[in-house]
Amino acid sequence: MGDEELLVDRSVASLVAGATGTDEAAEQGQGPGAADVRDMAATGLAPGELAALVSPSLFGAARAVVIRDIQDAGKETAAELERYAAAPAPDTMVVLTHAGGAKGKALLTALTATGARVIRCPKITRADERMDFVRAEFRRLGRKADQASVRSLIDAVGTDLSELAAACAQLASDIPGAIDQSAVATYYRGRAEATGFNVADRAVEGRLGDALEQLRWALSTGVAPVLISSALAQGVRSLGKVGAVPRGKSSEALAGQLGLPPWKIDRVRRQLSGWTPTGVAAALHAVAEADAQVKGEGASAGYALERAICRIVASRGNG
Repeated sequence: MGDEELLVDRSVASLVAGATGTDEAAEQGQGPGAADVRDMAATGLAPGELAALVSPSLFGAARAVVIRDIQDAGKETAAELERYAAAPAPDTMVVLTHAGGAKGKALLTALTATGARVIRCPKITRADERMDFVRAEFRRLGRKADQASVRSLIDAVGTDLSELAAACAQLASDIPGAIDQSAVATYYRGRAEATGFNVADRAVEGRLGDALEQLRWALSTGVAPVLISSALAQGVRSLGKVGAVPRGKSSEALAGQLGLPPWKIDRVRRQLSGWTPTGVAAALHAVAEADAQVKGEGASAGYALERAICRIVASRGNG
């Protein structure tokens, strides 16, 4: 499941749970008092079938109907959806999903004109949005995790939302009580310590031995060299971004301008000690060369990354 599909799925589940007053298990028919939930693709909806789906339940249970990908609906089905939206049944929630784009836009416009509620699920691109997603996953599972734990989990698992959701479910299932940073480390220590971002952090902080050790560990555990190169580039670019703005401005005020979450800005400000604009420029040149070599111009990606780290550390304090 891609990121966009996962976000849509989570939004649909939240709407259905809110409308039926059931928890996730009840929605899936796994417990007493389960809601009557019908979930199907628009292409599988036969002419006239919508009326049967939205009719009141014989057992008086709350009813929700989910019809996915209405951009693929046939003409008759689209017309039925428009008629229903103009006069919806009072005791049934109907949730329709649309993939966006031009296909089926006329139907979407007609439904919106009836006053149908529209919920957009834009792609997550910013770090703070990804942290919000992880917090929401823990809330959905009835658990809590502090900011440091959320940050550690993202550092360890990466940015793929499906993998993050699976990690949240694993921790919620196995860890009793509050989910803290030590719990994340217990499960993901190998991955967390081997990420390119940890390599980059140690490099820009001038910790040459630690950076090289983390690099070798990351490569030995299967982290792709291109991901480490990208992390080094992001680490050095962040120095340039944060170093160019006034120190007196709060990290919260700068977050939107720099495209970085406040905690990241605070970390980079600490890492800026010893860096000059000339040094940052030299480090950027080093990571650009390493990136080209990692992507095919060099014989050894590992050697290219080691050399880049040495040059980054040497650039710190270069005035």
